[in-house]
Amino acid sequence: MSLRPQCRRPRRSALRALALLALAGAALAAAAPAAEHTPLLEVSDAWVRATVEGQTGSGAYMVLTSREDAQLIGAVAPVAEKVEIHEMHNVNDLMTMRRIERLALPAHVPVALDHDYHVMFIGLRHQLLPGQVVPITLRVLDARGRRHDIAVRAPVRPLNSAPPAHHAPQTPGSAHG
Repeated sequence: MSLRPQCRRPRRSALRALALLALAGAALAAAAPAAEHTPLLEVSDAWVRATVEGQTGSGAYMVLTSREDAQLIGAVAPVAEKVEIHEMHNVNDLMTMRRIERLALPAHVPVALDHDYHVMFIGLRHQLLPGQVVPITLRVLDARGRRHDIAVRAPVRPLNSAPPAHHAPQTPGSAHG
């Protein structure tokens, strides 16, 4: 009786088991990127206010819903020299606006950038006309401190357009600049 055939069977079984483990690992690895590609931020109702000739600033409005706790830390857009996140508030019966460093985006809570908060374009490179589309890149930090750039395409609405009255909860705890 030869020992050779007996040795081959355990080897084939071991190889089969390793192959199955490799396939299972590959399947898990393939599934992981799908979760990773789920967008951090859902952006809805994005739009930009039109301008008159010579106007140097305008605002963008939208609703942001993050899948995890995150922070809006900035934005860029090719239509403006500078883009900032702004907060409006009443001081002695006068509405004032100021730049903030970051805006808290609690997980699964819609945050409306419709009045109290908005994206501000400063130093417009050209007039914004109704019907145009403005590309905006939102910069967001996730709960692990990783930066995500979120592309938004916001249509330009007429100058007299008013932000919709979203009743999204205010975001206490936003850090001000």
